[in-house]
Amino acid sequence: MSDSDSDLDFDVVVIGAGNAGLTAATTLQRAGVRTLLVERHSVPGGCATSFRRGRYEFEVALHQLSGLGTEGQAFSLRPLLTSLGVAEHLEFVEERDLYRAVVPGVYDVTLPADWAGAIDVLEAEFPGNRSRIERFFDLVRNVTFWQVAAMDGLPAEQVDPLLFRQGLRPFKDVLDDHFDDERLKSVLGAYWGYLGLPPSRLPFQDLALVLFAYLEFKPWHIRGGSQMLSRALLDSFLRAGGEVRFHTAAAAIRTRGGRVAGVRLDTGERVSAAEVVSNVSLPATYAMLEGLPAPAAVARDLGTRRPGISGFVLHMGLDATPAELGFTASTNFVNVDMDDDRTFAAMRGLEPVRGIVASSYDVEPIGFAPPGASHVSLMTLQYADAWQALPPAEYALAKFAYAEGLLDLLETVTPGVRDAIEEVDVATPLTMERYLGHPGGAFYGYEQDAADGWPFRGIRRESHVPGLHLAGSWVGMGGFQPTLQSGAAVAGRLLESKGAYA
Repeated sequence: MSDSDSDLDFDVVVIGAGNAGLTAATTLQRAGVRTLLVERHSVPGGCATSFRRGRYEFEVALHQLSGLGTEGQAFSLRPLLTSLGVAEHLEFVEERDLYRAVVPGVYDVTLPADWAGAIDVLEAEFPGNRSRIERFFDLVRNVTFWQVAAMDGLPAEQVDPLLFRQGLRPFKDVLDDHFDDERLKSVLGAYWGYLGLPPSRLPFQDLALVLFAYLEFKPWHIRGGSQMLSRALLDSFLRAGGEVRFHTAAAAIRTRGGRVAGVRLDTGERVSAAEVVSNVSLPATYAMLEGLPAPAAVARDLGTRRPGISGFVLHMGLDATPAELGFTASTNFVNVDMDDDRTFAAMRGLEPVRGIVASSYDVEPIGFAPPGASHVSLMTLQYADAWQALPPAEYALAKFAYAEGLLDLLETVTPGVRDAIEEVDVATPLTMERYLGHPGGAFYGYEQDAADGWPFRGIRRESHVPGLHLAGSWVGMGGFQPTLQSGAAVAGRLLESKGAYA
């Protein structure tokens, strides 16, 4: 599509070089579609980046890469990365454990990343539950199988009713059906911190999908961190002839005759394009529409949705090895008690932190820390409201006081860690909001409860505006694997609908 009043002409413009934007742009360009990728930051990746402090490099967001799988393993993320020409340029690091879950004085359990091994450990820690655990894991596998089939378009009448009976029930209720021991239920629910809602509110199908993804396909990391993946995707895009503009934002999505006509950049340049893929938040996407109001159905839909949770992160460069610090697992969930609902409620305020995920990136080294040292990040989920309400003069004091609370909780399992701190960086939900451009710094997109899930909202890759396509965490599940797949899926649908591109 050419446009006489435009400065640039492309087939597709992709707004935002996060995970979904990168896979969408790379998929399109490798298929011969002339694609422009615009990113307001100086580097690709969004959350999938890293930064340096002193002699350390810090991973921004990737705790464990789910769904990667091994060579030849069906339904894994690896074939996508291979098809995009990036897998061969990356070195993947497999983690041997799912996680270590600790409530001091109550339990301290490390689960291996293996179905049978996890059953053996749980039975050893909580004797008499083997058959119950086996039945529970069978349910996890079956619900996940049918959920994936339904999300891929299998007609509802062909889906096993098991999905509809169990999938939308709270994860806690399903745990209660299977187990009496509150400690065992707490250990099995530890991954709720990856999804943003406690087990009492989280649909069983969502946490089942996460457990399946890590137990079946193993948890992985990337040598050099998530920035290496972002860079590899960008390089593949550029090798195929794509064009990228950093330090450049889309100021508006241009329309003509009720459909997309291109974008206007904050540089003042006008770009003509028949298709636009947006990897930014839905509120920001529809606010950018120029000369066309958001369709009524979209406005009604957005009015009923709530931005999800953000996080508070403490990055540390430590002058000690993981073994010296007491880290035996890469991923560690540490909670003050087993009251997940109270922990979740505390995430709306600034009371002392009740739960953290501590990621030690050198148990299975990814190359960020120098010899004899280690890189550890502490993360707790947090809504932005309490931080937004702070007067500017109080913000810095509150930030560092809250960081001390994360360290206090970590030192219940790694005493003396403060003495090893060499470099430190702190991010609040306001940091996330500024960096990502997401309302409230919400890195999962909208609240991940049942009413916002795919059975009721669908997978919103289309926008009701011809030529505008949606990708990323705001139109599906958050996290690395879902967003990487989201961008590729949007691009695939666009290619199918425009056979001339192929």
